[in-house]
Amino acid sequence: MTERLVISGFGGQGVMFLGKLIAWAAMREGKHVTFSPAYGAEVRGGTSHCSLIISDKEIASPCVESIDTLIALNAPSFRKFISRVKPKGDCFVNASTVEDIPVVKGVKMHLIGFTEIAAQLGNDKSANMVALGAYLASKKVISAQRIIGMLPEAFKNNKQLIDLNEKAIKKGLENG
Repeated sequence: MTERLVISGFGGQGVMFLGKLIAWAAMREGKHVTFSPAYGAEVRGGTSHCSLIISDKEIASPCVESIDTLIALNAPSFRKFISRVKPKGDCFVNASTVEDIPVVKGVKMHLIGFTEIAAQLGNDKSANMVALGAYLASKKVISAQRIIGMLPEAFKNNKQLIDLNEKAIKKGLENG
């Protein structure tokens, strides 16, 4: 099993945090992982993305040319990376922020209102965790319970953030 994942959005949407959390969980499950962050000219409000490779075998190169899964949290990210998604790949699109989503032949499109769902939970900044839940429900690369169990560490035992993000992941699991 090898999963090539790109997560992209605006700075401030939790793109890097999401990538690090996935990488951290995969390592804890004994998988080989690469994590490559890329930032735009400005962090908050500028574009950012990260690439991950998760594999049962050693990884020869951290470069991700063709993508198995894309998580696009905004329209510029979707437009930038969709052409690199492999046939039979998956694309998780934040339908709250991306309009006029084209049909992409051979790519399984998951159109979910991550931001809208997160706002209903009380904080639209947890849209990345809704996206994570949808990804975990569909791809089964890492365990959802592993991720949820890591939330106290990730949020330094801040009960309010742990509870919010656990609810967001579970909503994503329901919608994935």
